[in-house]
Amino acid sequence: MPPGFNLPFVLSVAGGFLTSAVVAVTYVWPALRAMPRDNALRLLAAFHAFRFLGMNFMVAGFVSPQLSADFASEVGWGDLTAAVLALLAMAALSWRWAIAIPIVWLFNVWGTLDLLNAYYNGVKIGDPGLFGAGIYIPALYVPLLLVSHVMVFMILLKTKSTEQAA
Repeated sequence: MPPGFNLPFVLSVAGGFLTSAVVAVTYVWPALRAMPRDNALRLLAAFHAFRFLGMNFMVAGFVSPQLSADFASEVGWGDLTAAVLALLAMAALSWRWAIAIPIVWLFNVWGTLDLLNAYYNGVKIGDPGLFGAGIYIPALYVPLLLVSHVMVFMILLKTKSTEQAA
């Protein structure tokens, strides 16, 4: 194994993805498919409204002082932006704004790319121990978020004719 490879952490992240996917396919997706599109999208966006939790990476003592301040800032502000976009998407869907679906696209693309970027940069750090109390975020919360982003994409890409046939 390469130096710095942390098998327990990798297995934890893999377990987070596997469990998130199984729960989504078994319980969440069937319920979402039965809902009107805007309601399903609003529910998934609501889950992402809690992404302000990433700001904790910038709180002194939450992560190791050796963790790059640039990484912590990128994670924190990226997540806060995703949370604000999720709240905006919820409002747009609730109030039936004409631009609601483009806002959902913006939220979902931003949120997905932000999480993938954080994983990529987190792997470059090479020591998940530097995440301190934040270790649960990439191991548990991010897999849940990424699986829900996939569900948003699936709903957004569903054509009207497919929706009417269901």
